[in-house]
Amino acid sequence: MTAVTATIDIALPPERVWDVIMDPHHFDDWVTVHRKLGHVDDGDLREGFRMEQTLCLHHANFKVKWSLAEVDAPHRAVWEGKGPAGSHARIVDALSPLEGGKGTRFDYRNEYSQPGGFLGRVAGRVLVAGTAEREANRSLERLKAYLER
Repeated sequence: MTAVTATIDIALPPERVWDVIMDPHHFDDWVTVHRKLGHVDDGDLREGFRMEQTLCLHHANFKVKWSLAEVDAPHRAVWEGKGPAGSHARIVDALSPLEGGKGTRFDYRNEYSQPGGFLGRVAGRVLVAGTAEREANRSLERLKAYLER
């Protein structure tokens, strides 16, 4: 399992940040590797909520089917994803208020496995992890700019 983490402070309350990060229809506004949405369940977010997303890394598009495993609005969400060739991912989005009510700290963690056994894991660490970390940080910077404008 490979893990990518990123953190950013945003000058808005957690509820406002939550509304954007948890709305799949806002992914175009801030997620740099997002390409398009497929199926998205109707209704409010809840455990078991499902969506399908097309992502792109290293110029390769791939689909991930996500299920919301845990939700504690507006503080924490855990998404479980299944990708191509048996790959899977777990994303934890955690929001906490900054001291003095001056905004929100967004802690992002993505744990994922690469298909292909040992060689796939090694290749994932060498080829994908650096890109994934850069894109996670770019996404959070883009989110901050989008929300604070």
